[in-house]
Order: sequence, then structure tokens, then C-alpha cells
Amino acid sequence: MPLQQTKEQERAKQAWADISQVRGQSYEGKYGSLARKFPVLVLTNGLGHALAFLRAKGKEHHQSLYSHFSVWVTSQTYDANPGTNDLLERIIEDDSNAYRRATTEALAFAVWIKRFAEAELQAEEEDN
Repeated sequence: MPLQQTKEQERAKQAWADISQVRGQSYEGKYGSLARKFPVLVLTNGLGHALAFLRAKGKEHHQSLYSHFSVWVTSQTYDANPGTNDLLERIIEDDSNAYRRATTEALAFAVWIKRFAEAELQAEEEDN
């Protein structure tokens, strides 16, 4: 019988898979720098603004980080409600309780993304 994983183990597993996809890409360093800054963006500006920032920039590392958070948080926060996997669209359409749940989950996931990025990816300064 397979062992049940804790929510933290599930987050870590997904974050490791996401970081593994980025490793070796031309934008690895920029993604790593952005991943380190993302939790502060969320805490300072809110999840919606942080996601809008990633979408507005539109570079590969922004798109990749946006996708990683969008897929994970929607699967954890909106799994009972079918719909789009675009997290920004979901939080705009939903109520404030769902927004808070999504923010909490995004910050918990960000801890793993940030730590694995620090451990596995080259850091590179970038202009956001």
C-alpha cells in the first residue's frame, strides 16, 4: 500500500519537478532570481498584483514561474470547481475567502520553489 504524503511533501515534490524543468534552460538564472523575489512581491502587493506583474512582463522566466504557480495553486485551491487553470482569472472571479486560500497556498508553495531555486539554479540579476 502506498504511503500517503503530507501536503508539504506534495508541495516539495511539485516544486522539485518545476525547478527540474527550468534547470539548463537559457533563462535559468533569471527564473532563479525571480523565484527568490516572488514571495516578497506577494506579501508586498498581493497575489493578484504579483501574478499580473508576471503576465505583463511575459518573458520566458516570468511565464514559467506564472505557469508553475497557476497550475499548483488552482489544483490545490479550486480542485472541486472545474474551470480554467489560469490562477489570475480564478482569483478575479472568486470571492475574498478563495483569494485568501489561494494566497496562503501560493506562499506555502513559494517557500519550496525559492529554496530549490537557491539550491539548484544559478542566480542572475535581472531587470524584473
